[in-house]
Amino acid sequence: MFKKKLLSAIKKSFFIGFSAFLFGTGSSILAPRTSASPGFFEYQWDPEPGYKRLKYYQSSSERNERSTYYFFLRGKDRKEDIKKLTIAIPDYFKATIKTKKLNLCKVKVGGYTERTRCLENIPSLIEVNDKQTIIDIFPEKPIPFNKDNYAVVMKIFNPRKRGMFQFRALSQNADEIPISTYLGTWNIDVQ
Repeated sequence: MFKKKLLSAIKKSFFIGFSAFLFGTGSSILAPRTSASPGFFEYQWDPEPGYKRLKYYQSSSERNERSTYYFFLRGKDRKEDIKKLTIAIPDYFKATIKTKKLNLCKVKVGGYTERTRCLENIPSLIEVNDKQTIIDIFPEKPIPFNKDNYAVVMKIFNPRKRGMFQFRALSQNADEIPISTYLGTWNIDVQ
């Protein structure tokens, strides 16, 4: 009787341990990597009260690999026309950002059956500061407040170190008094 209970307890603990491995960290080992787009589940320990998650697409999340980032500005994310867009990048995101590898475009957001692609490039002046922590984008015409989707497209080599990086988006409206407004945050993951 004691042997049966012991054997049953061992089987249960093995099953629980294997399940935790399979559905925890081990699932990334067993599942094939097909895309680097962000996951459906995001958890933050202590999110800021005004935090807003913005959608993005990343062609590769591997370290040191060439990657194309699409930082989406969907119609429902914008509350007014945007005259200036500022992207704040953390100083520990060690990648070289070049202005010629950045552009602003009207975008078709892809899914499972279609790829994300630019429909129309928006002429704009793009500046990156010396520390590579601020990207300022000045569109020729303000980005209108409508249902169209826009994106900032950035082509870079991913940083050498892995981690999660928060890129914050701020916008200035086309009013007389330029006031920066928080649009949201893109949480970039490099593995």
